[in-house]
Amino acid sequence: MQSLVILISGRGSNMQALLEARHRIDRITVISNDPQAVGLEIAKQYGVTTIALDHRGFSERQSFDNALAERIDACQPKLIALAGFMRILSDSFVQRYRNRLLNIHPSLLPAFPGLGTHARALQEGVKIHGCTVHFVTPQLDHGPIVAQAAISVLPDDTEETLAARVLQQEHRIYPQAVRWFMEDRIKLVANRVEVTGTRADETTLFSPGMTG
Repeated sequence: MQSLVILISGRGSNMQALLEARHRIDRITVISNDPQAVGLEIAKQYGVTTIALDHRGFSERQSFDNALAERIDACQPKLIALAGFMRILSDSFVQRYRNRLLNIHPSLLPAFPGLGTHARALQEGVKIHGCTVHFVTPQLDHGPIVAQAAISVLPDDTEETLAARVLQQEHRIYPQAVRWFMEDRIKLVANRVEVTGTRADETTLFSPGMTG
């Protein structure tokens, strides 16, 4: 059975993109560290199992991570996908799910890891911005890159308009990367990702309006 666990903290728009694009996945479970997360109600509308595990009920991060791992292991997932999960995971948690933990980040990594990516991109005056699907490692936002999508930064872009256009690309490439993983088409070679059955350029997607 192909099982996927999605971790969220808020509305989970990337979660919704994954639910809409589910392909050859028999069971999906959505887990949130916030019982009030809107994404839990959205997930229920798609008929998937939801679990709320409030991190505020734990005295330390490791205790929460241990409890989260218990919920995940009960689902026997092939893959765990972070979709706006606003918790820094412990090294032991990351190692437990090594090479089975994916994240979507709103920048073209290794540029702009961490928070505030769109504001920082505008401040630095970059001409191309985008998003990255990568494996999670103990080093924040530095895991092997699975796929990226790029957009042009427009002269009149604000943080909000740039974020909205990047989010559209996130919704394109995250379901694709998850599908590749579930179809056993992703191979890790050292710190590089190879995707079988695709052209070399298919892991870097450009938006329709991208200029060369």
